[in-house]
Amino acid sequence: MKHVLVALAAAVTFTTILAGSPARADSDDVKWVGQCVKDNKDEGQTVEVITAYCTCMNNKMSSNETRTITQWEKSHKTEMEACSTQAGWKGR
Repeated sequence: MKHVLVALAAAVTFTTILAGSPARADSDDVKWVGQCVKDNKDEGQTVEVITAYCTCMNNKMSSNETRTITQWEKSHKTEMEACSTQAGWKGR
């Protein structure tokens, strides 16, 4: 589990840099992305793809959002499709 959290934190930072915004993943971001990764673990994707997708979705959400990424994505199809493509999600 410790390795997953370290990989998650690194992926959040790396993806944030790739997205062109400053690396500013705080503990709240790590918590939300971690929950999203757990929510999607049985979707047949690698942890890297899921982490990239969840990080992308997290970056698109307002910092004032109270819903989880999994809840938020249900009402944000455009963002979900963009993040799926960016992450390399297969079969979505």
